Amino acid sequence: MTIQNGRDLLIKMDMTGDGQFETIAGLRATRIAFNAETVDVTSLESQGGWRELLGGAGVRSASISGSGVFRDADTDGRARQVFFDGEVPQCQVIIPDFGIVEGPFQLTNLEYAGSHNGEATYELTLASAGALIFVAL
Repeated sequence: MTIQNGRDLLIKMDMTGDGQFETIAGLRATRIAFNAETVDVTSLESQGGWRELLGGAGVRSASISGSGVFRDADTDGRARQVFFDGEVPQCQVIIPDFGIVEGPFQLTNLEYAGSHNGEATYELTLASAGALIFVAL
């Protein structure tokens, strides 16, 4: 695998519910994190007193975050609408040279910022809200 450009990690959202994904515009930094809770089944009989975990029993989740600048009124407006309406749209994360993660996500955090001598920026966080699929590239 060769080194990939960070700008190639894309967050896309189904803008109209028709399965057509569009890149959320203006993002400068993006991140996806996968998490799995553990279920501890350690008992007095656990060999050597070592912790034992129950495989496949914990809750799995993913979170997506990004930050950037305003570039596109359509995707900016859609992000605001998704947040304020509590929608759970389908999203995709394109991980270069690896694959595509797709599924329902809820926009859980939306922040706006600006400084006197700089551009207006935003940050967003999305939390998985159902089963995700992975398609290798």
